[in-house]
Amino acid sequence: MREQPNAAPRGTSWSPPEGWEAVIGLEVHAQLATDSKLFSSAPHAFGASPNSQTTEVDLGLPGVLPAINRRAVELAVRAALALGCELQRESLFARKHYFYPDLPKGYQISQYERPFALGGGVPIESGGQARTIELTRIHLEEDAGKSIHDPAVTGGGVTHVDLNRAGVPLIEIVSEPQIRGPAEAGAYLRSLRSLLRYLDACSGDMEKGCFRCDANVSVRRSGEERLGTRTELKNLNSFRFVEKAIEFEIERQIELIEDGGAVVQQTRGWDERAGRSYEMRTKEQAEDYRYFPDPDLPPLALDEEWIERLRAGLPELPGSRRARYVADWGLSEEVARVLTEEREVADFFERLVADYPDAKSASGWVARDVLELRAAAGRSLVELPLEPRALAALLRLVDAGRVSPASGREILAELAARGGDPEKIMLERGLEAVADSGELAGLAREVLAAHPRQVEQYRSGQQKLFNFFVGQMMKATRGKASPPVVQQVLRETLDE
Repeated sequence: MREQPNAAPRGTSWSPPEGWEAVIGLEVHAQLATDSKLFSSAPHAFGASPNSQTTEVDLGLPGVLPAINRRAVELAVRAALALGCELQRESLFARKHYFYPDLPKGYQISQYERPFALGGGVPIESGGQARTIELTRIHLEEDAGKSIHDPAVTGGGVTHVDLNRAGVPLIEIVSEPQIRGPAEAGAYLRSLRSLLRYLDACSGDMEKGCFRCDANVSVRRSGEERLGTRTELKNLNSFRFVEKAIEFEIERQIELIEDGGAVVQQTRGWDERAGRSYEMRTKEQAEDYRYFPDPDLPPLALDEEWIERLRAGLPELPGSRRARYVADWGLSEEVARVLTEEREVADFFERLVADYPDAKSASGWVARDVLELRAAAGRSLVELPLEPRALAALLRLVDAGRVSPASGREILAELAARGGDPEKIMLERGLEAVADSGELAGLAREVLAAHPRQVEQYRSGQQKLFNFFVGQMMKATRGKASPPVVQQVLRETLDE
């Protein structure tokens, strides 16, 4: 499933039962957009044949040594800078021990006591209010492999292991427990994903597992300060799944407590078909993982000059762009949000406005029509043959009255499908607007003669019926008439 951020729901009317409060913290695993893995030279292209993208390091063979991927560190630092974190000039890698079949070494290389980034925050907007969810830390770690239980793949009764993902570079972004409901969790994830995509640090492809989260959920009586016992919802890779799973878990915990039971700290999965969470295992504590410093990796030292170069190279981020669009171009907050949520859309829009300076008119075409065509094509905007300069030329044709808005959208669909010159498409398809006032005057008389009751009502004071007559004229010309000329001719004819 491909997430379309501009189309995603922005909130929900759901709230916990009266007298209760939810406390939620999110741990997001974002796959860094590198060509090779965190500690080996193996590639990690999605969809490759099982176990075809591994090296001796990924397989944990005796005698091999990991070597840090500089590009992964660079992307991680860019993310931390953009999120306002405090970078630690020296951090340590640790071995996290737990025995899964998809961890051939028997441990995962991560960071524990000394991560590379502390603090920071993610700005969110939910329920009409803006605030920042603070972060605890960001640390680097390698991903595990994948266990395949699907009987269609394994033949049933066995589990296969694919180690292509083992060693893929991740950053884990851990929030403070400041989220209070499913809607805020969704807003947090959308904001964070948008920022990481702006930085080219993470593709954000949720359907490929490149951006996924674990949600720690607990409940407490309103007014209490002590945190309740939490459960962890694992590996949620859809905004909708996160919101639904958190909502269910909050209600499950409240019902359990009100019935005299107690919440048990455990890891739970989410069954989308059943619409409920289920127990996976009792939740481990940090000591269960037996962390200790990795003896094969030296401390990760960050050079001050290098950090400042990365800081200077950060792009303008979504929040700053959104504020600029509202202040400089008078766009509404909602339209500005749609245009800035994805960097490719904001870049396209700014290239369009550089050629066609009516930002308000341009914003409507991009936020509505261009994004609808992109969604229908199932491709990114940069993959479409639509160029901003071609859209600018089309909008000038519309402004000049040579193309009606309806015909303009037909031409835009052709530009998005095959590219080309809008004026040439207009002429080839016979879409040039009918602007002959004499021809339209005759048609106006025919339309009015066909609707005598509405004409009488209009002349009796029901002025809103004017739009009805405009619609009939546009229908009669199959949307090809120039709207300004149609309105002028109709008013003159009605006043006769």
